[in-house]
Amino acid sequence: MSNRRPSLALAAVLAGGLALSACATTPMGGGISAGSTEFSADAFAWSTRSGQASIEGRVAFAQDGKTFNCVGNVGLIPDTGYTRARMQRLYGSTERAAVPAAVVRTRSAGEQGADYRSYERAQPCAGGAFRFTGLPDGSWFLISPVKAGDDIVVLMKRVQTRGGRMISVTLGS
Repeated sequence: MSNRRPSLALAAVLAGGLALSACATTPMGGGISAGSTEFSADAFAWSTRSGQASIEGRVAFAQDGKTFNCVGNVGLIPDTGYTRARMQRLYGSTERAAVPAAVVRTRSAGEQGADYRSYERAQPCAGGAFRFTGLPDGSWFLISPVKAGDDIVVLMKRVQTRGGRMISVTLGS
């Protein structure tokens, strides 16, 4: 009989833990969570919805006395466990970075999911400015190559859209 009491106590503790974990909330819209580092279309689904949020940004980056200008497009990538792992490997951070393009190209972020690129958005960087509209609330990564002479640096910054509002962002600061 005494062997049953520890088993009953353990069962009660496990049942309580399961009940509490059922009450835990899960972040929506690409919030920070451990998440899987494997590509899953389900993890990106939130980013395909339309919304009222927007990002208005500009690029302002200088290094070693050189002013860098954006070249090409600014990319907007949904924040998921998969993309956070990629950002950490490529840029050494999941918050913000400025890394020479040659260094980024030498780093391996593993295989891209077959549909990974279909979740990226891009806007031209004209006159150092860019704008994304119609976004759902959530966490995103902004990526922009910048150039001064022969030097090319890739800027990365994590941003959060909330409440369907416009946010103002400066890449490189």
